[in-house]
Order: sequence, then structure tokens, then C-alpha cells
Amino acid sequence: MTDLLSSLRGVAVALYLFVSAGNVSAAAVPVESFAAQQTLKDPRISSNGSYLAVSADLGDDDHGIMVYRLADMANTAFIKLPKYELAFDIRWVSDTRLIYVKGGKWGAREEPFNFGEIIGMDFDGKRHRYLFGYKESTLGVGVPPGFGYFAGLPPVPNGKFYMSRGSAENSLPASLLYEVDALTGRSRLVADIAEQGLSFVMDAAGVPRYAHGTDKDEAQLLYAADAEGKNWRKLSNEAVGGTFEPLAVTPTGSHVIGYFSANDGPRALVKTDLALAQREVLASDDFNSIDAVLWNTQRQPMAAEFKGARPRVTYLDPASPDAKLHQELRNGFPDQNVRFVDHSADGNVSLIYIYSDRNPGEWAVMNRKKDSLARLLQSNAEIDPAAMHRRHHVRFKASDGLELDGYLTVPGNGAKDPAKMPMVLLPHGGPHGISDSWGFDTDAQFLASRGYLVLQVNYRGSGGRGYAFHEAGFRKWGTRIQDDLIDGMRWAVAQGYADSQRICVYGASFGAYSALMLAAKAPDLVKCVAGQAGLYDLRAMANKSDTSKSFLGRAYIARVIGRDDDELLANSPLALAGQIKVPVFLAHGQKDERTPIGQAEAMKKALEKAGNKPVWMSVPKEGHGFYVKKNVVAFYKQLEEFLAAHIGPK
Repeated sequence: MTDLLSSLRGVAVALYLFVSAGNVSAAAVPVESFAAQQTLKDPRISSNGSYLAVSADLGDDDHGIMVYRLADMANTAFIKLPKYELAFDIRWVSDTRLIYVKGGKWGAREEPFNFGEIIGMDFDGKRHRYLFGYKESTLGVGVPPGFGYFAGLPPVPNGKFYMSRGSAENSLPASLLYEVDALTGRSRLVADIAEQGLSFVMDAAGVPRYAHGTDKDEAQLLYAADAEGKNWRKLSNEAVGGTFEPLAVTPTGSHVIGYFSANDGPRALVKTDLALAQREVLASDDFNSIDAVLWNTQRQPMAAEFKGARPRVTYLDPASPDAKLHQELRNGFPDQNVRFVDHSADGNVSLIYIYSDRNPGEWAVMNRKKDSLARLLQSNAEIDPAAMHRRHHVRFKASDGLELDGYLTVPGNGAKDPAKMPMVLLPHGGPHGISDSWGFDTDAQFLASRGYLVLQVNYRGSGGRGYAFHEAGFRKWGTRIQDDLIDGMRWAVAQGYADSQRICVYGASFGAYSALMLAAKAPDLVKCVAGQAGLYDLRAMANKSDTSKSFLGRAYIARVIGRDDDELLANSPLALAGQIKVPVFLAHGQKDERTPIGQAEAMKKALEKAGNKPVWMSVPKEGHGFYVKKNVVAFYKQLEEFLAAHIGPK
């Protein structure tokens, strides 16, 4: 690999994965480019590095699986799935056979989700077989139909995989782990714990040693087994000294590597003995949790990523071959982030993912013996990174002294600080467990392409900073969370970045909730607001949304917003319509179950009653967000027109 760095520089040009952005005309980027759907995703390479399988979006809600021979990228198989269904997860179990977990769109729930059906097939599309799901089980006597979830692969590829089994809510108070033959469907029960929803961690011999998860109240659950994977015992946080989430048992079997958090703070990466008594901190940060762990060719943690600007990487063993290669890759693609996605069993062939704040993402394949790197797939071929805009990581103090962070997407080349620009505040959805990050953000890039400075704030309650920060947003959706967003706007104005007379707020789901709340709470700053798939009445979320229909959903609602209808209404935009004096744009899908369109219709009616008729966009056959390209294009064009009318760049 001595010549890899020099060759990478040439490859980077050939792949145009990094292009220095200059002054790009906003008009040069059509709306349709931002509305383009990711057509290929979740690529995986076979055990011997000869084949690549990828989930394909064929358009018009049709999906399939494509398999290619890497030597010449010849298509060896194409499986078209039933309408609205897609390959949710793809895994190779041998040189020539793979499994996938079926997922897709169901009814009004437009966001893809796991169906719990596991299918096996060969590289050429033959022997396509239903292995397990709610429709059927081929796993043998005693394993009735249910929901299957991919749980891991044996240390050496042998045509088998591990599967955890679930059933309808509360009907199976256990976590079951099976070893399954991907061809015959024959199975062997490996672990059985009387606790729902646990994930398993196995040692180098394929023996389950730990299981972890959370209960309905988000309390950490942790179990440990003996060397034979039996005699499971529950471990308390007090005994462990904090919360511990195991990731991998070391090859020698003497230690386990995992995430550790003390006092609900940011999680660190640690190595501990099997009794979890002696911890060594491998990577940590006082502000952020570890954002991701990178894995080497031996399926062991290799490095930790921390979010901020371009992710900071801490290597566990900087001198290891995989770590040195990864460092060379990062050097070869400046201003981008590089991750190993998948490796062949012998470690010779690796699938690489490369992305940045301006690049939606591309995959390349590396052959170590040939010292080659070749581009394979693009996440969105209609986006030219040179026409996109830099995202800057920022930190500031909230009005109560708590330090927050966020991102500024700056129109143009981003070489200079913005000066009194029209700004759009873009609150993320969730709100809990979600956070904004440095990578490509379609909404932010679209708005920047139209000349707007874009501010995103990781308000309290967001993910990525530990459970205490996450919990700090509970029951404070309409109060402290909104104060954090207001503090962010005031900070941008005080820095001279934003024009205080030209600020609008746009968001989706909880982001739309925040937009309407901020219009009422900060009329001196907010000049217009736009909401898509918005939550405007917390009472409806508590009683009528799809979240309220499940046991876990009801527990979540009680925990994060409460059950008092008067309090919920008081913290809802619906009750504050009379205080919203600025122009409003409401867009909603007619089949939304998460925030039913009745919420938007009630908000529209309340605004009209208050003498503030909103711009209205109701879209048939769309759910919680817009996914059909023509609808995304129509929405972006309406949003562009709305913003231009009220804070448009001069």
C-alpha cells in the first residue's frame, strides 16, 4: 500500500467525489435535482468479494434486488419485489448466497419499515426462498411464524446466519436467537431470555455472551451469559457503574468492547473484562457521544467517529493495517468522510462509502492486492457536489447557560462568514434521539441554493449527547426546546450572520410544530413560517396518532409530553393561532397516520378564524412526508415562492 496515497489522488479526480466549490449560480441547480430519489442503496459484497448485491428503487413504488459480478459489473440477477415492498437489509451468508429482510411501504405509512420477513436467494437469482416471517416459517418444529430480524453472521461464512425472533406486541415475552441455514431453513435455538426486544453479541466462536436493549421506559437492559452461552444473568447499571452497551467480544475472548456512559452523559468507547469490572477508555468526548464505530476486516471495532464538522476519528490501534489504510483513504479524499461498509472474508476486497456536507454519498470498491479503488454507485447522481454549499459546525450558549451546537449552511463558496443574510431556521424532527449532523442535508442544501443562510440547532432533547441531554427535553416541547431555537436565532443575529428582519422558520413533523410555536413566541424575529406534515395539537398525538396505538408508543407519549389535555393544548400551536401574525404555509399528506391531516386542517381553520389565512397544500396518497418525486418538486417550488415573497434575497 505504499503507493496508495498517490494513486488515491488520481482516483479522487476520476470519481469527482470531491470538487472544490466555487461561486455557483442558484439558478443552475433545478428543484428536480433535490427531489431525486436515491435509486440504489444498501450495497453488500459477497464473502469472496466477487459479487455485489444492492437494493434498487425502480420508480412508481416498485423495488428489487440487483446482483453484479464485480469483475465486469455484469448483472447476474434481478429480482423484482411486489409493489411497495423492498429489500430492507441485505447480507451475504456465503460466496454465492445471500439473505434479505423484506420491508417497504404499507398503507398510509410512507416511510419504509421492517416487515420481519427473511428471504434467501443465490447470486444468480435462483433458489429464491421464503425462510421466515409472519406469513410462514420454514425453521422447523417449534418455530411458528413471527417477525424475524437479522442478528449477525458466524465467524466463518458457512451459509448460515443468526436471527432474532419477535411476535406481536406482548405476545412473546422473550428474546430468542436462532442459527438458520439460509438454504434449507433448518434452525437451531441458540439463546432464550425472558425479556423482549434484546439484541445479542457473540464471541469469536459464535457463542452468545451478552444481550442488551431498553424497556418501555428507556431504561437500559443488560444480560450476560457464561462461556457456553447459557445461564443468562441480568446486570444492573449500579453493578456496572453506568450504562453499558456491548458491541464485540475481542478475538481472544478475554475482553468486550462497547459504549459506556456514566451519569447519563455522552457515551464513550471502552474495553472491559468480561465481568465488566475493569474499564479502559478507548475514545471519549466531553460534549458529544461517539457517533459511529468503524469496523475492521476481522469484524472488530477499529475506530470511533465523533460528530461536529468533518467527523473526528480516533483509532484504537493507529498502527494496524486497516487503520493505516483508512487514514490514507481520508487523506486521499480531503474534506470528505470515509467509512468501510463491508469486507470480503479474507479482507482483500472492501466496500467504501464516501460522503461530505456537499456530496450525498458514493460507494467504491477497493482491492488491496491490486492496489485499486473503483467507483461503483452514487446515492443521487443528479447532485453535483461543486454546486452545493459548505456546512459549518457552530457552538453557542443558550440563555440558561447550557452549551448547544448546530450547523450553518452558507450560500456560495463558504469562504467568508455570512453577513446579514436572509436566514431560514430549520428545526429537525423527532424531537428525541434525532440530531442534525455535518453530512449532506437535502433541505438545507435546497434552501442555500436559493440564497438563504440555513441554521440548524441541536436543541435539548436531541440525540448524540447522552441520555441526560435527551431527557432534558421531556415535557418541554413547547417551552425550553423552543427557547433553545430562539437563542439560536438571536445568536446568529448577534454574530452579524443573519438579518434580523428576514428570518423564516421551516420544518417537518416536530420541525413544523416548532415553526408555528416560534411564530407565536418570537414575533420580533420570525417573519414567516412553513410546516410540512406538522404536529399542531399535542392532544391528537396523545390520543389519535399511530404512536398512541401501541403499548410502547403510549409509554413514550406519557414520558415525553404527558397526558393532561389542558397542558397539552396550552403547548400546541392550535391554541396559539391568535398570536401568529406572520404569513404561514401548511403542507400535508392526506394519508398521514403519524400526524393525521385533521391536525393541519384544524390549524388552517384556527388561523383563518384569527384573520391569517395560510397558504395551503394538501397532497393525496402521501403520508408523513412527501416521497413521490412530482410531489416533492411541487412542494419545493411552493416553498421557494413563499420564502421569496417574504424574506427573499435582495
